[in-house]
Amino acid sequence: MTLSQSIFHNTSIPFAILDAESSFVDFSKQWLTQFHLNPEIEGKHFFEVMPTLPEELKSDIKFCLEGIEHRSDSKRLILANGDSVWYDWKISSMHEDSLSSPSVMVILENVTHKRREEELLIKSQEVARIGGWELDLINDHIYWSKITKEIHEVPEDYIPDLEKGIAFYKEGRSRETITRLVQQAIESGKPWDTELEIITEKGNELWVRAIGEPEMVNGKCVRIVGTFQDINKRKLVEIGFNKISERLSVATKTAGIGIWEYNIPKDELFWDTNMYLLYGVKETDFKGVYEAWETCVHPDDIEQINGEVQDAISGTKDFDTIFRVNWPNGEFHWIKAEATIVRDKQGKPIKMIGINEDITHLKTTELQLLKSEESLQGTLENSSIGMALVGKDGRFMNVNPSLCKSLGYSKKELLSLTFQEITHPEDLEIDLTYLRELIQGKRSTYQIEKRYFNKNGEVVYIILTVTAARNIDGDISHFISQIVDISARIKAEKKLKGLLELSTSQNNSLLNFAHIVSHNLRSHAANLTMISSFLNDETLGEAEKKDSLGMLVRASDGLNETITHLNEVVQVKLETDKKLKSIQLPYIVQKVLMDIQALIDKNDVEVSVDIPKQLEVKGVLAYLESVVLNLVSNAIKYRDLEKPKSTILIKAWKKEQNVYLQVKDNGLGIDLEKYGKKLFGMYKTFHRNKDARGIGLFITKNQIETMGGQISVESEPMKGTSFKVTLLKG
Repeated sequence: MTLSQSIFHNTSIPFAILDAESSFVDFSKQWLTQFHLNPEIEGKHFFEVMPTLPEELKSDIKFCLEGIEHRSDSKRLILANGDSVWYDWKISSMHEDSLSSPSVMVILENVTHKRREEELLIKSQEVARIGGWELDLINDHIYWSKITKEIHEVPEDYIPDLEKGIAFYKEGRSRETITRLVQQAIESGKPWDTELEIITEKGNELWVRAIGEPEMVNGKCVRIVGTFQDINKRKLVEIGFNKISERLSVATKTAGIGIWEYNIPKDELFWDTNMYLLYGVKETDFKGVYEAWETCVHPDDIEQINGEVQDAISGTKDFDTIFRVNWPNGEFHWIKAEATIVRDKQGKPIKMIGINEDITHLKTTELQLLKSEESLQGTLENSSIGMALVGKDGRFMNVNPSLCKSLGYSKKELLSLTFQEITHPEDLEIDLTYLRELIQGKRSTYQIEKRYFNKNGEVVYIILTVTAARNIDGDISHFISQIVDISARIKAEKKLKGLLELSTSQNNSLLNFAHIVSHNLRSHAANLTMISSFLNDETLGEAEKKDSLGMLVRASDGLNETITHLNEVVQVKLETDKKLKSIQLPYIVQKVLMDIQALIDKNDVEVSVDIPKQLEVKGVLAYLESVVLNLVSNAIKYRDLEKPKSTILIKAWKKEQNVYLQVKDNGLGIDLEKYGKKLFGMYKTFHRNKDARGIGLFITKNQIETMGGQISVESEPMKGTSFKVTLLKG
């Protein structure tokens, strides 16, 4: 073998020479090594020896054997077992002369590992959002990789320059920083690695990590290459974590909470700054071992605390305790301590990490509270008013003798009940509503009047005041209730109210009676006066005088009947419907019209009556007569003198359980928009009639309502008025 042949075979390039039949003529040792072959392949067909190769390689070998000088390519082949293999090849045609058989040199490499590395690199860059960039200062050119453009949210064909690149950085600190770093790199070759904010092409704010490495030639920067990474998610988490850490630091310092860590195998104890403040010692005086901490613990608590530490380390129970520490100045403070045990994979304890909190103030308050509770118990037993301690479920926890006396229960009986069980159903919801607000912190106390049922089922009226009692943690433990029995007062108020209602009823009766006397008798007097004037008129004929005498007899009879009715009113007590009598409504209307016939004739009023015979209503005879008389006489009094004829329609009908009486006229009418709300008020007048006293409609309404009825009105000025009275059917 010649030297040239030796060099040829020992080259690091995997190549083989194939003849016109694609059989091996020669090959390098690297070929055999790479494809795990032996020298016996010489003379054998290429694709028989290596059957699992890309079809594109076979085609390129064929093309070069046919005369094409060079072919090259790179392809991935999927094997039968699912593996993939990357091949790179270069093929050259070899011809010694035009008469010799063609042959080819094949350089073939298995680049699977290399390609996988490249793919992983590209994938990792995509996942990590890392792009590349290069600033060519010689040719004044900037290159951005695909990911760098994606981070800036610019299109793939975007062409950057230095000024545009810097302009993407957020105005202020970020832009000023990158400008300074680029300038330093160009002037002195100083690299940078920084985290700044950019504003993307789409206006989004992003945190990025920018790295730049200058390349210097003869002391001059010719190029800067670097990476550009999207770190927005990580940075936002970091910023949030820093804020939380700052808040935690401030909170622990403000709340007086110290954090500590104990390395169990090494017996090393680490304290933060707050721990030294809690124990009243200087950092320089603390040796940082378990024994140093023990010397700070109150002697009476050391045995207990050591046992709890060992229980926590062994896993028997959590470390959550309260103990006292001695300060150098002789004071002692109460400490609340909690810790978590950190264990290795084998479960062996390696660390205790915990917190200490000074609860001296709370502990002092708790002791004071105990004394207060003792005092409260004394107050509870000796108080002259009812007092009770009530659980959050409403059950009585403790009651005093005064409450037992008010409700008629023994203490044992009350302690088996809840306040809900003895509360009047109508008062329970308001009590529970206030109680919920007390629990929710919306109020600190509440006071209401309510009713309890005593042991005999009788109602007991009370004033209840409830206040929440809280434990050392600030949570509601129970409620303190003060119960003042006001049953005697309520009974007195009811009696007084009854007397007041009786007085009011009597006053109304007297008012009605006075109206009937003044109004009805005045109407009779006016009617008699008018008839007397007829009789004194010498121009009247005998027939007319006879008619007048007849009217005088009827008017006199009507007066006597009215007086009889008034006597009945004096004896009637209108408190229930049972006192109402059935009355013939047509009779009352006819009687009233006969009593004031002279008034009707004098004023030339046309009266129409439309009332079914035998129509009965429930009422008081004198009241009903007064109502009809008042409505009809008002219709005459307030007639419209400008109209050629004054008319009055008296109509009645029944519907279901009611009888409706209507008195309608075509008189002056009333402006209801102006006077509607005052119409039935006492001493309210709406016309300049000299006889108007403003009492008639007030009394009429009162009388109707006394009989269980109602009155309404429809009216328009100068068009007339219609009163509608609703009465109970007889």
